[in-house]
Amino acid sequence: MSQSSTQPAVVTRVLPNSIAEELGFEPGDRLVRINGQAPRDLIDYQFLCADEDLSLEVEDAQGTPHQIDLEKDYDADLGLEFETALFDGLIQCNNRCPFCFIDQQPPGKRETLYLKDDDYRLSFLYGSYLTLTNLTPPEWERIAQMRLSPLFVSVHATEPEVRSRLLKNSRAGELLQQLAWFQEHRLQIHAQVVVCPGINDGEHLEQTLRDLAQFHQGEVPAVISAAVVPVGLTRFRPTEDELVPVTPEKAQEVIDQVTALQAEFKPQFGTTFAWLADEWFLIAGRSLPTEADYEDYPQLGNGVGSIRQFLTAFAAAAIDLPPRLDEPKRLTWVVGNAVEQAFQPILQRLNQVENLTVEMAAMNSDYWGQEITVTGLLTGHDLLHHLRDRSLGDGLLLPTVLLKPTDPGNPQKWLFLDDQSVKSISDALQVPIFPVDGVDGLIQGCLQPIRQSALEYCH
Repeated sequence: MSQSSTQPAVVTRVLPNSIAEELGFEPGDRLVRINGQAPRDLIDYQFLCADEDLSLEVEDAQGTPHQIDLEKDYDADLGLEFETALFDGLIQCNNRCPFCFIDQQPPGKRETLYLKDDDYRLSFLYGSYLTLTNLTPPEWERIAQMRLSPLFVSVHATEPEVRSRLLKNSRAGELLQQLAWFQEHRLQIHAQVVVCPGINDGEHLEQTLRDLAQFHQGEVPAVISAAVVPVGLTRFRPTEDELVPVTPEKAQEVIDQVTALQAEFKPQFGTTFAWLADEWFLIAGRSLPTEADYEDYPQLGNGVGSIRQFLTAFAAAAIDLPPRLDEPKRLTWVVGNAVEQAFQPILQRLNQVENLTVEMAAMNSDYWGQEITVTGLLTGHDLLHHLRDRSLGDGLLLPTVLLKPTDPGNPQKWLFLDDQSVKSISDALQVPIFPVDGVDGLIQGCLQPIRQSALEYCH
């Protein structure tokens, strides 16, 4: 575990018309203590600020201390945003999982790409996955005391020897006892299983899902759901990692195996419980499940149903598409080739709008060395590799899922995973790039007048 002492929380934004704005807070101010306590993280901040009477110790950007006493409604938010959710440092991972994406990157990129997060706070706040192997007794106690639930846990295997082999950590074998702890404390997790062919597939995968299902019992099931995800391998991974890629045949096998277990779990629990990531169906060349099959999308963060949800949301939004645009517009929509076939209905519907032409640029990743690529892994290198000699029309529609918003007010500074900026790729391709977020962003990017789009691009 790598964790530094608690530092003051640095304010990056003061929300308009908020209590903090009224009090005179400004970006750069540092929140030191709340009612005498130094908050360790955003969880402490939210908990301490729930009180009606607050005494805040603050340092301004020049280092001058201030004492602020106030009364407010219980649970009313102050309206502050911070540069990080963790004021005492990130709990990093001490496992050496061979499939870890952090270790499958080239050297020399921005430092944050190499941070191995295994922090329960980020799991609770944002749904990131942790292994539980790095938790100390005080942290287990805090999870119980503050009811930090649900958490999101990378399981991979429940058999101690298999999980220890995968995580390369002897403590990894304690998982079943840890799940029993969650059950005893009436706390919950969502589980993730990354399938590595030849290591935790076949009978091991069945054992894992059956073991997890044993904790889906009672009024407060300890394991709410489990996602089954195929291992992703890049050309930068260590050669001695003993991993092999998922083939279409293996994808067919896993789909059939998990589908049989789903049919068993559904009548027993009233839920499918174990879920297959969309990638399995794409690799296998099989049709995606229907919208009803995903229930309330409990594993969306693992790519379970994200394609179906996007298709459903687009179908609803497309009802309001206009019959025509006032002026001709031709755009290129960048996606990973994993969704090329699934998104054809979207492409066809957009092109029914008169004067609108949308072409799809579906691509694999030359950068990562992957034949089938989800959109979120595409890099600036990949756009240059695939699009340099292509006529791109009036602009590129670029999903924000593949960008790091380094400067919220200026999307042209946002970075791809290979550290290239939107502006640098736009300049190289000599075409405006419009980052679009979700279905609404895609439609807005298509319908916006070219002149307005160009103004926003220049800004």
